[in-house]
Amino acid sequence: MSVVTSVRIPSPEPEHSGLLKFLSAAFYALCSFLIIIVNKTILTNYRFPSYMFLGIGQMATTIIILYTAKKNKAINFQDFDRSILYKIFPLPLLYVGNHITGLASTKKLSLPMFTVLRKFTIIMTMILESRILRKTFPGRVVCSVCAIVFGALLAASSDLAFDIEGYYFVFLNDLFTAASGVYTKKKLGSETLGKYGLMFYNACTIIIPTLLLSFCTGDLLKAITFEDWMTFTFIFYFLVSCIMGFVLTYSIILCSHYNSALTTTIAGATKNVAVAYIGMFVGGDYMFSWLNFIGLNICMSGGLVYSYLTFRSSTTQDQDAGKPQEHLGKCGPEDLKEHHTERGQAVL
Repeated sequence: MSVVTSVRIPSPEPEHSGLLKFLSAAFYALCSFLIIIVNKTILTNYRFPSYMFLGIGQMATTIIILYTAKKNKAINFQDFDRSILYKIFPLPLLYVGNHITGLASTKKLSLPMFTVLRKFTIIMTMILESRILRKTFPGRVVCSVCAIVFGALLAASSDLAFDIEGYYFVFLNDLFTAASGVYTKKKLGSETLGKYGLMFYNACTIIIPTLLLSFCTGDLLKAITFEDWMTFTFIFYFLVSCIMGFVLTYSIILCSHYNSALTTTIAGATKNVAVAYIGMFVGGDYMFSWLNFIGLNICMSGGLVYSYLTFRSSTTQDQDAGKPQEHLGKCGPEDLKEHHTERGQAVL
């Protein structure tokens, strides 16, 4: 006679709370919004000639802040060894590609068109997550993503200030951002570097090659000889951009830690509600058309629906986690077999 006396079920992997997910996404959206405004001011209003040099300044600021914090024991991450490059690859390549193409497209396109075309990052992220991280998505989420992309296509079709070079850079930026988000999520889940280590060694790995590229292309000389270096307001905006580059990178990694790569991408897209409408009045390079305006609103609506579905699901999971679990007590072999089939975790 077989009698089962008890069943022990291992506790599931802890889920981050819906509040942490929402706050990290909101923090990233705010940082993304602010740095676009600052970069647009530097590259368009002041006509700073080198988006690559601006990226170098952001990387250098990241290195200085993290190194100083580590030396003062405010933060901790792994010391350098030969395994670091293997652990972070291919993030450095994606990081520098994302930086350069993002700044280049910001310079070439108006703010509303830049934010619209950045929506294609969402569907690229969804495809990469399904292939690399083996994720599946509910039908309602897929529909909201399709609405965002449809709105982007509608808005872009009426771009009266078409710039082929700007479009080329922004689509490359979409691809780099999507791949960087997915691989960041993968590295955070599998490596021991932590978010600060990923930020520090990414910046250290790519700053020298980027500096050499800037020098070889003459981009560095244009930046050094820029006439507004003696202007207080320009220096202020430049320093703010460098600091915001560090804060943005941190917010991306933080959001990726608490959320999926797709949620991080869409968090960056939903902030475009403010960016797109402000861009209609600030910058002076937006050309209004009804088709573009309708497309913008479809994009924003899809982003808000996705956010609602995602964070409502997180809240429901939090509430379910707070409910008392069903007590299994004693059960027979058939009950145990059924439980094992459902959970895959039964221990006799």
